[in-house]
Amino acid sequence: MEWFAVFILAIVQALTEFLPVSSSGHLVLVDFFLGLGQNRGDYFMTVVLHFGTACSTLVVYGREIGSILAGVFKRSSDSLRFVFGIFLSMIPAALVGIFFDEQLERLFSGNVYLVGFALIFTGLFLWAAEGIPFTPKKKKSITPLDAIWMGIAQMIAILPGVSRSGATISTALMLGNKRDQAAAFSFIMVLPLIFGKISKDALAMDFTTVDTDRLTYAFFGFIVSFLVGIWSCKFMISLVKKSKLIYFSYWCLFIGVLTLVVRFYKD
Repeated sequence: MEWFAVFILAIVQALTEFLPVSSSGHLVLVDFFLGLGQNRGDYFMTVVLHFGTACSTLVVYGREIGSILAGVFKRSSDSLRFVFGIFLSMIPAALVGIFFDEQLERLFSGNVYLVGFALIFTGLFLWAAEGIPFTPKKKKSITPLDAIWMGIAQMIAILPGVSRSGATISTALMLGNKRDQAAAFSFIMVLPLIFGKISKDALAMDFTTVDTDRLTYAFFGFIVSFLVGIWSCKFMISLVKKSKLIYFSYWCLFIGVLTLVVRFYKD
């Protein structure tokens, strides 16, 4: 694996993990347009890059997470309600991951048509959250029902090309939640699932096949995805607060249509 390939994949993973454009979909497109498929197929590297972006989320929201955990031990109603909401939001995606793991793996095998249509869906969903002129009454906090709907959106976002952050934040906004609360809940709700998946993958991995060169590349990829992930997460938070998700709607629609056209002519 070349340094350039690791750098590009780490950058793409870190940026698209938080920006509402679908990390899984754009990684498939990196394979398709730049021919980095052999490098991305390194399962060990994929796990490391996701671990990097998960750690960047912990850094950005470390104070909030610490406050929530302290509140749980003190039996604070707000903290307990938040944790209960996180638990509810995990259920849809967790059930799909448990019962349809093999089917999901096949969806990520370079299905460019699926990615193209899913990106168009993401673009339309983002436009619905930001472009339709309606102003639902703002809620004080994310309710258990809101958490379930966000969990369903997260479940749908398992499909490559559907943005997880875009789907969950847009759902929260359309339900009348405040922008900062929607972003915080969206980024924190995925952490248990990510770390659970990373732990499962790590336990199933044969580390005896990981040589020194791959460890060096992996460490480099982790650092890049971690540092860029911190910037990307903070940037996304500022965009949500400024009501600028609509611009990513245009990007998803453009790249989705472009992908379908290029794939069609290549066939």
